[in-house]
Amino acid sequence: MEKVTVTIVALNEEDYIGDCLESVSWADEIIVSDSGSTDRTVEICRSHGAKVFSDKWLGFGGQKNLCAGRAAHGWILNLDADERVTPELKSEIRDVLEGPDKDGYHIPRKNYLGKVWIRHCWYPDYTLRLYRKERGAYTNKCHASVVVKGPGGRLKNPLVHLSYRDITDYMERLQKYSTLAAKDMLEEGREAAVADLVLRPQAAFLKMYVMKRGFLDGTLGFILSLLNAYYTLAKYSKLWEMKRGKAAS
Repeated sequence: MEKVTVTIVALNEEDYIGDCLESVSWADEIIVSDSGSTDRTVEICRSHGAKVFSDKWLGFGGQKNLCAGRAAHGWILNLDADERVTPELKSEIRDVLEGPDKDGYHIPRKNYLGKVWIRHCWYPDYTLRLYRKERGAYTNKCHASVVVKGPGGRLKNPLVHLSYRDITDYMERLQKYSTLAAKDMLEEGREAAVADLVLRPQAAFLKMYVMKRGFLDGTLGFILSLLNAYYTLAKYSKLWEMKRGKAAS
């Protein structure tokens, strides 16, 4: 079986990272890039045998690529501190690495709001996390993703992702990520026309509530679909403001 390095980017994750590391105690190597934690994050990581580095923040993609570049093994499993690898996913990863026929594998995620698994609005949420070190690299975007130079596949068993503590936590981070997304779009030369401000939020709501069957998540599904529409409106509104400010300067 080919060997795998787990990489994690962390900042003040003492409430989460211990369980994350415990779930990958089987990995051949664990590398953590810490960008200035003031809690027990570093101590917890070292107690689990991880190699911990203190790094200046380079952005999501840059930080993840920095971690991968330090890996001693040919396969990377990138995780967030609030994610856990289940025993079933561990077995599937081991089976895949007995004779991998792809350069990267997308893994579904079970996303939680508090203690509630969001079964429709936020599932299956496939994300490429297992990849050959020499064939993949992260983009440095708001939602950094791996670009793999070769064929990709999908695993069946999901990561557990403790996404948000509650709706307040989700809304606070929504503001942060909508700003980062707007900056990404600005750098790409994107525009924010009136049609974008009117139609895109509506499309975001319908996609989550109808196409992804968010209505089956009950009242919470309705709330999350509305917030998804608001996120879309927020990022395009911020893009419009950024473009206006740039033109004025």
